[in-house]
Amino acid sequence: MTPGTLVLIALSYSQIALALAAVLAGVRVLRGPRAQDRVLGLDTLYVTAMLLFIATGIRTGTPFFFEAAMVIGLVGFVATVTAAKFLIRGEVIE
Repeated sequence: MTPGTLVLIALSYSQIALALAAVLAGVRVLRGPRAQDRVLGLDTLYVTAMLLFIATGIRTGTPFFFEAAMVIGLVGFVATVTAAKFLIRGEVIE
């Protein structure tokens, strides 16, 4: 088994595991039961999506996926902070 084949097998396994984690996080976002659980599910979902984009970028070798992962990370962080601020204070803008 060559190192390239081993890397492709590892990337395939990681993409399947990350896709399953994204589905489970999506279920947590939809089912709740509390708002805090939904925010935590959303946080997990964006991190999982970011890692899935990175694994796909490694597989294809194009820089587009790495840039998209960076954008997902930034937008997800802002969304998590905004949701947490809303849950604590009841408003986003003071």
